[in-house]
Parts: sequence; C-alpha cells; structure tokens
Amino acid sequence: MSIPTTPRSKTSFNPVTPTTKRTAATHIVQSSPHYTTTRRHSLYGVEDRVVIDPGSRVWKVGFSGEGRPREVFYATEGASSLWTLRRAADAAERAEEDRMLEVKMEKCLRSVFHDSLLTDPKARKVIIVEHPLLPIYTKDTLARVLFENLQVPSVSFASSHLLSLLAVGRITGLVLDCGYLESVALPIFASRPLFPQIQTTPLAGSRLHSHLRSLLLLFGTYLPPTSPGPVNIPTASRSMRVPPEILTDSILDELLTRCCFVGEPLLSVSSNDTRDVTPGLDEGSETDLPPSSDATQSESDFSHVGRDSNVSSAQASTSDFSVISDPRTPVGADPRAGGLQGLANLYTRHSTATDLRLRVAPLPGGGGLGYATLIIPGWVRERAAEILFEPGDVDEKSVAEVILDALLKVPLDLRKTMASSILVVGGTPMLPGFIIRLHSELLRAIQPSPFVPRHPVRPDKPPPPQYDRYASLRPLTPYFAIVNNPSPGEPHSDRAKNNAGKAPAFTPATMAWVGASLAG
Repeated sequence: MSIPTTPRSKTSFNPVTPTTKRTAATHIVQSSPHYTTTRRHSLYGVEDRVVIDPGSRVWKVGFSGEGRPREVFYATEGASSLWTLRRAADAAERAEEDRMLEVKMEKCLRSVFHDSLLTDPKARKVIIVEHPLLPIYTKDTLARVLFENLQVPSVSFASSHLLSLLAVGRITGLVLDCGYLESVALPIFASRPLFPQIQTTPLAGSRLHSHLRSLLLLFGTYLPPTSPGPVNIPTASRSMRVPPEILTDSILDELLTRCCFVGEPLLSVSSNDTRDVTPGLDEGSETDLPPSSDATQSESDFSHVGRDSNVSSAQASTSDFSVISDPRTPVGADPRAGGLQGLANLYTRHSTATDLRLRVAPLPGGGGLGYATLIIPGWVRERAAEILFEPGDVDEKSVAEVILDALLKVPLDLRKTMASSILVVGGTPMLPGFIIRLHSELLRAIQPSPFVPRHPVRPDKPPPPQYDRYASLRPLTPYFAIVNNPSPGEPHSDRAKNNAGKAPAFTPATMAWVGASLAG
C-alpha cells in the first residue's frame, strides 16, 4: 500500500529577464533603451502636450512636436486686450476686473480645447508660454481655470524668451520681445534668464496702433460711395477727412499687416529739407490744415490724436484728395511753425511708397451705393513705425535703447556674447524691414552725441565732462548681430559673421510657440 505524498510546487524554476528578439533584417533603431517607441521624445515625456501661447490680444495654440500652431486667434473682440498693465485702485473694482478676466479666460480656454484642438482637457498636459512680466493675478487666473474648470492633469510654465532662444538652437543670447502691450529685452546665459537685467518700454504694438490711427485722422482721405442719382460728383468734391468711425480695429490690423512697412532711416537729410513747402501742389489751392502750434513737436506727437479727436471731417475746397493727404502751410504763415506738418512734408519728399486705396464699409446712414474708399498716403505706410525708433526718455525708451540698456547691465565678460546673439521676436517685428531698421538704429544710437559745451560749477574747477551714455558699449560696434536678421549687412568681425542671419526661418511671432513645441 502506497503512502500518499503531500503535493508540492515545481522543483525547478529559473526566472529570466525577457529580451526582445532581434532580427538582422529590421531597420528600426532604438533611440534609447529606456523607451519602446521610436518617436521623438520631449523634455516632459512621450505624449503630445497642448502648447498655449496666451498673449494679451492674440493666442497661439497647438500640439507639441508640430512645426506651427494649429490656430491663431484674437482673445477678445475689438481693441481691448485680455488684460492690461494697469489695475483699479479700488478693491471692489479690482475684484470685478478679476471676475471678468476669469470669465474671458474660461471662454478662451474652452474654445482652445473644444473648438480649436478637439481634445479632452482631462487627458492632455499643458505647456504655457509665460511672459517674464506676466501679471501674477493673470497667471493665477489662468492656472485656476485650467485646474478647477477644465481639470487638466498638469500645467508647466516656461519663459517665452528662453523658448524663443531654444527655437533657434541656442541657449545664450539677448532676446527682444516686442509684443502688443510692451517691448521687453532679457539676457539669457546658459538657459538661465538674467531677470535682474531685464529692460522694458511701452513702445510696442498698442502704441503703433494708436499712432497709425492718429496719422490717418490727420493726413488720410475718405471718399464716400457715389450717390445713386444721375449727377456725377467729382472726386475733389467728395474727398474729406477720415471719420473716426471708419478706423475700426479690423481696418487698422489689416493696414498694419498688409500695407505698412518700416523704411530706412533718414540719415542724409539736410537742415534745408525741414522747410514746410511741398512741391507739386497748385499755388492757388487751399488746404485744410491739422492743428499744430509747437515747432519742437516730433514724430511721437502724432499719436496724441486718438478716438476723442476733434479733427474736422469737412470736405476739401478746390483741389483733389492730395490736398488732404499732403496738406501745406498757408501763404504768410511761418514755414517752421507746424512741427507735425513739417515732418509730414519731410517724409513725403523722401518716401518711395505709393498711396493705396482701400475699400471700406461706408458710414451708417451716409447714403450712396457700394463701398467707400480710404486713401492711405505712401509716407504713412512707410513711416508709421517711426515712433518705435524715436529716442525717448527714461519712461519710454526706444526699442534700440532697451537693448543697449540691457547690455549696460550685463556683466562685462558677457557683453560681447550678448551683442552678437540678439534675437528679435513678437508680433510687431513681423513688419517688413523692422529687424533691418533695428540693427541700423543700434549702430546709430551707440555713436557719441554732438558735443555740447558745459560751464564749470565753480570758477576754480574745470567744466564737467560730457555725459556719454553708451561710451562703454562703443567697442562692441563690430560685434552687433541679430541672429534672425533676414538681410544682414557686411559683417565687421568673425563673431558677427557667424551669428548674423543664421537662425532658422521661423516667423518672429511664433518663435516662442515653436520653442515650446520642441521642448514639449
């Protein structure tokens, strides 16, 4: 009789690590032994993330790993931006602003996921392109809507200047972001933004919009549609000043994106060219002059004519529409009395751009058939951006002075590297000729100012030395180079030759988004 034995487990078990079967005919090469896929891997993982570049007016959205955004749209309707640089002083008004911002932000973000990208926000991690001076309350509202309302799993904030630099394959450089509310210059060394050296100016896209509007109110021409009657009214009798209602934000955006460009600086203009005489006009023609009283007015004075301007819309008297597009000082007046008119005539004589006619919607209740015509003078198209390059004061520096002031704060051993690695990004540099003009303005601003004799403080003391703001930066003149300059000039050093115009041909407006797409 056999004795039953206790059941036992298998006597031999040798666990081994599973290995993949390699074949000689395979063409797949593993990029890393830690991943089982062959797709491009990001800094944040293996899945595609949602990349959002939330501007104060324009948003760019898409997926990581792609070369361009899926959609670019306006965050708000009209000229108002999603947020501003000013906040209400009263606590109740400030709380109301925060609530309105949250409502607008929620609407934009829901449109991003449900209309633009068609994806579930709960299944996608998000990368936010963060401006260095983004208001804290705006950042807090953006994160709160993403986490509490849309319930995204993760949000990563990345510096827009650093991402722009990564998009051109660099980790060190001086980045100028000229956006809608302000222009900001930030040095970056070894992927580390030097925030104490940041410089900013309010001369940006918003100021350019208001300046173009003022120029058109002063020097543009409006031709209302023809009347339905049998009488044919000549163009000279129909021409009038541009009504403020015609210059909507969509019209101004279309003019800036399709018609305007940045002209070359007027370096060889003699003092005699400032006379207020316009050639080519009939000596007997009358003009409707814009108001001007100060002979020391400059280009920036055009921008003071805004929405509440009292510029007359009266019709011209005898001559054609050129009377309004190019008005002239009346006989007997001081030829140097009108500073604005003198600049207008100066730009007209040295402008190579032609006048353009743009079809616009007529005034409501104005009568007539068809579209109205808006005539934009050629010199306005060419010189509207002069306000961005005009030397300013402490509060409103030009875009060139912002770069030079940032270089003054950079340590001495980094100045040459930063000066030869300047990157210009943002929506405003999309104007043709902007980057080329910026390089010329950098070289012009760094030159010594004309000598002005100064009197000694005490009779027994020598006169104080002349203030030279950028004397310490003058040795860097041969090294100035903009890496995304579309037409770099003749380089004066090997460093400038190796950097000028060497960046990939990404548009300046999408440079930060492309950098986030590469990092994500």
